[in-house]
Amino acid sequence: MALKATIYKAELNITDLDRSYYASHNLTLALHPSETIERMMLRLVAFARHASDTLTFTKGISEDDEPDLWQKNYSDEIELWIELGEPDEKRLRKACGRADAVWIYSYGGRAADIWWQGMEGKASRFEHLHVAGISPDTLTALTALAERSMQLQVTIQDGQIWLSDNVHNVLVEFVALKDAR
Repeated sequence: MALKATIYKAELNITDLDRSYYASHNLTLALHPSETIERMMLRLVAFARHASDTLTFTKGISEDDEPDLWQKNYSDEIELWIELGEPDEKRLRKACGRADAVWIYSYGGRAADIWWQGMEGKASRFEHLHVAGISPDTLTALTALAERSMQLQVTIQDGQIWLSDNVHNVLVEFVALKDAR
């Protein structure tokens, strides 16, 4: 019998001072049986960082043809493609060919570092590709916020992302590995 996804609900109250974006989002996240809590929370942080009315979660981990999140315009063109993990060059090429902007959030500690060493030269040719890394310690701290029903305050200022609930405060700082040209 196949395992089913675990459903999480999150209410994000976002104050993004860097983009002058202020909104609340009620989100439903499906934790795939092969996905970790850390990865799910990273999806939530990626949503908060790029939040808009048209940004949506996709089938992600269970669909090879879609990223983890995307933002489409009203003509169904992909404006923003957000991928978590360490995609291969073929997937990067596909993403950059289909979307106006592509963000990769790399995680996994040493494995992510090794991936980037092999990918850095290849990724340099993709003009609208951004690659950011996150430390394993930050991912671990994010799990303290994970509950089946979450109410989180998100404050973004000067590139720093603060997430908090009634008990915990977590600072998320990404390491820019590649910025778009």
